[in-house]
Amino acid sequence: MTRATGQIMKVQVPLRVVRVVEAGQARASVGRMVISGRMADVCAELDRLAAREAALS
Repeated sequence: MTRATGQIMKVQVPLRVVRVVEAGQARASVGRMVISGRMADVCAELDRLAAREAALS
């Protein structure tokens, strides 16, 4: 996108976390996850998930 001044506007892409559970799997099982977005946001989400797992163990 450009403005009349010729500046480029950046569109921020939200972080997306999708949990995929295969048919026949229990809902409590982990399954697969797809995490997409900015690298900093994805890394922060992975850190959050690791901290949550450590707290539950």
